[in-house]
Amino acid sequence: MERIQIALDKARGRQDEVLLAGFAVKQPAEPPAAAKEELWASLPVRTFDPATLAASRIVTATRSDPAYVAFGMLRTRIFQEMHRNGWTSLAVTSPTAGCGKTLVSLNLAFSFAHQKDCRTLLLDMDLSRSRMNELLGLKTGTSVDQLLQGLTGPENVFVRYGDNLALATSARPMRFSAELLQNARTGEILTDVRHKLRPNVIIYDMPPMLSNDDLMAFLPTVDCAILVTAAETTKFAEADRCERELAERTNLLGVVLNKCRYTQEEYGY
Repeated sequence: MERIQIALDKARGRQDEVLLAGFAVKQPAEPPAAAKEELWASLPVRTFDPATLAASRIVTATRSDPAYVAFGMLRTRIFQEMHRNGWTSLAVTSPTAGCGKTLVSLNLAFSFAHQKDCRTLLLDMDLSRSRMNELLGLKTGTSVDQLLQGLTGPENVFVRYGDNLALATSARPMRFSAELLQNARTGEILTDVRHKLRPNVIIYDMPPMLSNDDLMAFLPTVDCAILVTAAETTKFAEADRCERELAERTNLLGVVLNKCRYTQEEYGY
């Protein structure tokens, strides 16, 4: 009984810590609710050129292209699964480059933005080879790696689109990104961002799995993941290997088949 009581006393003494990315990370103090709303409202607002979004195939921003329906269905399935399990963070990855994972991440984020009561963050974590600024038509600004290194705060990195979506992009290629992603301080910073901005959903656009070890270093910090594959390009062996590795390390929600030439016209869409 004495040993059990000692163990319980030790557990109570550690209630202010959580396990994140394999490290014991101290929880930041919870800011007042009014301060959180003020920080979100203070984020700089950006509008994106509809022609640029259309050329980049970001169809969920304006919903003028019927293809947005497929992303709406994907968003709903992801949100239901995350809500049912109390999850907030989603990693989007692919086996190799060129599968369209960044485009899927962006379309999901803009699709979530149409949900009135769903505050969404999108972070560009493909630090060594980002395309998000190019797809959005954004000029180089403060980069998300500066946030992850603790050099600046979220108010200087995130830009807000509408009422429910904020994006943090990567402005320049970064060397040794895996070391940054698995650093304990990075986990603390992301926890602090979550506490300050109070998102319902956080989407991380991650690097391809077979290109480097960035994703494996980061997976312990996320609740779930999806794998984006490209029709007629991704090899079955690649998809199978990545699917198994993701399932071993996090909650794999499913595999998205991108760049498919076939439509759902037979179902009226």
